[in-house]
Amino acid sequence: MTWATHIRRILALGLPLIGSLMAQMAIQLTDTVMLGRYDVGALAGQVLGSSIFALALLFGAGFGWAVTPIVAEAEARGQTTEIRRVTRMALWLSTGFGALVLPLFLFPRPLFDALGQDPATSDTAARYLVVQGFAIFPALGLMVIRAYLSGLGRARAQFWAMCGALVLNGLVNYALIFGAWGAPELGVTGAAIGSVVSTSVAFAALAVHAALATPEHAIFQRIWKPDPGALARVFRLGWPIGTATLAEAGLFSASAVMMGWLGPVPLAAHGIAMQVISVIFMAHVGLSQAATIRAGNAVGRDDPQGLRKGAAAALMLSACIALPTAAALALIPEPLIELFLGQEEESRAAVIALGRGLLVAAAIFQLVDAAQVMAMGLLRGLQDTRVPMIWAGFAYWGVGVPLAWVFGFVLGGGGVGIWLGMAAGLSLAAVALQTRFWRRTRLVASHAAG
Repeated sequence: MTWATHIRRILALGLPLIGSLMAQMAIQLTDTVMLGRYDVGALAGQVLGSSIFALALLFGAGFGWAVTPIVAEAEARGQTTEIRRVTRMALWLSTGFGALVLPLFLFPRPLFDALGQDPATSDTAARYLVVQGFAIFPALGLMVIRAYLSGLGRARAQFWAMCGALVLNGLVNYALIFGAWGAPELGVTGAAIGSVVSTSVAFAALAVHAALATPEHAIFQRIWKPDPGALARVFRLGWPIGTATLAEAGLFSASAVMMGWLGPVPLAAHGIAMQVISVIFMAHVGLSQAATIRAGNAVGRDDPQGLRKGAAAALMLSACIALPTAAALALIPEPLIELFLGQEEESRAAVIALGRGLLVAAAIFQLVDAAQVMAMGLLRGLQDTRVPMIWAGFAYWGVGVPLAWVFGFVLGGGGVGIWLGMAAGLSLAAVALQTRFWRRTRLVASHAAG
């Protein structure tokens, strides 16, 4: 297979995946903007409640993400039964995990009190979570169906489903948050209802599409029947993925806490800089997911040369995004920051000055972040998740968080120091995971030759 063919196939998968991730980000942004215009207290409660929900979702999503490499390999081998088995058991695990964490969403006040949160904000967050918590079931189910379709190389339907969910979420939010069109004015509860409705509709739409577009797999056939072997396989592959994702999310959460120690202006600058690089990062995540699929296909074909060539093509595409965006972050940071600030904002000048330094640090940051997420995706394609989880946890929490504190506070680097500490942790993860992947490809090649 030529380089051009590898690149075309990665882009054919990656672009719709990137689009669906961008739509997912836009849904979160819609909630933030609408609640911010409705009431700042409602927004604070939604932010607190959605943070708890997101942590549970990130871990539970590991069972869905485990489906992609298994399905990609099984599809290449023509193992239709295996595709059905792992997809059904991923739905079982996702539903079981949702039931396990649902009580936390229904009775969250003890957790908020233990975290020392403001009582009024905790009350609002609790009202949000009591409704939003039920979205865990369609959200995790959606992850599984998206992973199943991705493993088969069917990414476009996901994009359209997420775009539809974005529009529906905006309409339901507007009606129920503000009481528009004769609907009741529910504030933060309206936002939670919008999330449950849009997520449920997206899951139902993709599930119907999957059933109709791939009848040969019959993924919902006898779904009530347990399959211990497939369940164990998905669990073994999925829980390390969820744990590694939580570790990375925790790194960014810890950085936000440390920025808060510096004051509200540094925290605001941090939030803006994170928004900017998150948009860029979605492109790398989409390409990483495409790389997982292509690696799984190559393993299924027993094609070590195609595996290495496809991985190199994915990394080149990621570099084509990372290098120019890093240059933009370093050379023209002010216009990017100003997009998020009003002209009359009192702390505008201070936020721009701090944000400029953070985006220069982010130029380094996103290069290594792109490298580590690509390596993680490629290793998932080889169904190698446990050792990468250990490396990720050590790099993020054993190196990234301590160095962020040292650079930011002990050495007096402030916000830029915190970001450079995070970059150090991500750099270690990138080097370790990239090294592991290329070593594993040599083992795959020797196994194929033997």
